[in-house]
Amino acid sequence: MLKFVKEHMQTIDGVATYPMISLLIFFVFFTLLFWWVITASKAHIREMGELPLDKDNQQNL
Repeated sequence: MLKFVKEHMQTIDGVATYPMISLLIFFVFFTLLFWWVITASKAHIREMGELPLDKDNQQNL
């Protein structure tokens, strides 16, 4: 099965650009996520962390 996929992928022109684009998207996403975590306000993070434990916002199902 892998041999069939490998031979099929080699016939596609420019197939080597897809892994590079995927790596770039991965790198940009996690770089932006890291930047957001570093620059996020501590009060906002604390508020979001305590949200599941907040008794005022719980709904009875």
